[in-house]
Amino acid sequence: MRGGRHTEPMAHIYMLFAFGKEEEKAQQARHKLETWKQAFRLDKKLLYKVERIAAAPEQGEDEKPAKAENAKAEKAAKGKGKGKAAVKEQVEEAPAANEDVRILVRLGFSGHEKLSEQRWLERIPAEEPFRDASPEVVKPGEAQFEATEKQFEDLD
Repeated sequence: MRGGRHTEPMAHIYMLFAFGKEEEKAQQARHKLETWKQAFRLDKKLLYKVERIAAAPEQGEDEKPAKAENAKAEKAAKGKGKGKAAVKEQVEEAPAANEDVRILVRLGFSGHEKLSEQRWLERIPAEEPFRDASPEVVKPGEAQFEATEKQFEDLD
């Protein structure tokens, strides 16, 4: 049986930015990406996900204060009448200080938008919060492309 689509799936390009423990720079980068998505109507063409990699805890007790802090944030947000999205955002903005932060950006432009795709490939890594985050571009056909694509899909 033939599918209803008459177009080929788009080839995505991934950009990885490792911010290390610089949470503030990662938040600036996330905000800049969100601004570009809205300003240039890149809703489906520019997607990003934030990955936090927890460093090995020195003690087993390190995780408990973070959970207690998150619970306090949730309780405070519920008392103020905020929704689940606000609670999630509040908890997301207060991560543990020992986490490495990475942002994975996926560009998905169609075949006739190659010039736009190239401009974004040049622009994003050249902008301030991304420049110092050791940008890495992964294109289709490269060795780590499939692993990067799976990693992007697995992130929430």
